Amino acid sequence: MSIEDLFKQISSGGASAAGKPAYIIAGLGNPGKEYEQTRHNAGFLAIDYLAEKLGVKINRAKYNALCAEVRIGDKNVLLMKPQTYMNLSGTSVCTAADFYQIPPQNILVLCDDITQNPGKIRIRKSGSAGGHNGLKNIITYGGSDKFPRIRIGVGAKPTPEYDLADWVTGKFSAEDKKAITARFPDIEAVIPLILNGDFETAMCRCNG
Repeated sequence: MSIEDLFKQISSGGASAAGKPAYIIAGLGNPGKEYEQTRHNAGFLAIDYLAEKLGVKINRAKYNALCAEVRIGDKNVLLMKPQTYMNLSGTSVCTAADFYQIPPQNILVLCDDITQNPGKIRIRKSGSAGGHNGLKNIITYGGSDKFPRIRIGVGAKPTPEYDLADWVTGKFSAEDKKAITARFPDIEAVIPLILNGDFETAMCRCNG
């Protein structure tokens, strides 16, 4: 960690979080070596980047997830990487939310988006799953779609006939990964805005 990052961590809260989490940031993906660097794991990659910048490791096993507690600004936050596989993400995220009595609007989800080109980001305050099985399971299990999400573009299938499961579990090309990871600092920058409810500014900075 650089001196600049250290000062940033101190000013933004950093690794130590006092008190129970009032917010959840969940990066969605599939566990296991075979799914590393795949399109469906864009959420895992983004939250790993955030954790590194905050000086924590997401390695505590709890709620069928790997977790870390952190302070972002004045907010106590639980970072999560569900280990249930994508289609059952809600069983992990919503179990933690129920335990800490965290309302849906305080749950921020980071996930992949095949409707957006690599490197494009779409922030939404709430809404349908849009065909994403991880979001769908969180909505189903939690009984609400009123949670914010940052959808990270990973690109569409090359042809309509291409199997969707094969596409999302396929590896990034070097060019696509570069485009996607280049936006992680932008995601990091808007997360405090989203936690504070300033969606308009966050959307202006990232959407489009």
